[in-house]
Amino acid sequence: MSTEPTQDTSASTPAGDPAGVDARPARRLLLEIGIAVLLVVLLRAFVMQSFHVPSGSMEPTIMPGDRVVVTKIGAGEVERGDVIVFDGTDTFAAADRTPFASDGVIGRTLSAIASTLSIDLGEQDFLKRVAGVGGDRVTCTPDDGLQVDGQPVDEPWLEPGTTACDTPFDVTVPQGRLFVLGDNRGDSADSRAHLGDPGGGMVPVDDVVGHVAWRYWPLDRIGGLGDHAG
Repeated sequence: MSTEPTQDTSASTPAGDPAGVDARPARRLLLEIGIAVLLVVLLRAFVMQSFHVPSGSMEPTIMPGDRVVVTKIGAGEVERGDVIVFDGTDTFAAADRTPFASDGVIGRTLSAIASTLSIDLGEQDFLKRVAGVGGDRVTCTPDDGLQVDGQPVDEPWLEPGTTACDTPFDVTVPQGRLFVLGDNRGDSADSRAHLGDPGGGMVPVDDVVGHVAWRYWPLDRIGGLGDHAG
């Protein structure tokens, strides 16, 4: 009677793995997750970040509850009329202290990763429009409106009938600093609220997080800032 050869199955068990379980797929998955986390962290740190806007200081351009994406590329290249997010820890202190929060799909992902890695999500971040850059003389009166170096500034982002300011001011912006205003002039604690503080409410360019690139929520207002953009 012929005897069937016995199949040797010893080779199917990886050496050093008595349980017969190949750990390589698990290690590969952990590596891929690690790479994905690193890419998201780098994306947030150097490219873009998602913010939820809780206050009405930028109405009607940006409404409470809007979700915006801020691009960090060229953050230090700021011009008059730009809408920016900046770290106001050292300049705006507790005024207008409604923190921005990461939100939406991008925001929740970043928030979860940042929480895990103890990354500061910027609870002192503020969103305003640049009215003056280094060297500018920025003035405003209720009758003459906003002016830079004596030239009137067209501000189509203001609500019709809104005055550029209720209280006159006249400032010269130091080099490397920014004078910022909210579009909702009657309800925005911006550079005007800090004229008597050290630094005069002027935001260092180095504190700029980035420029508001587009709005992704609500869906009926998705896209750029449109006619209200600087």
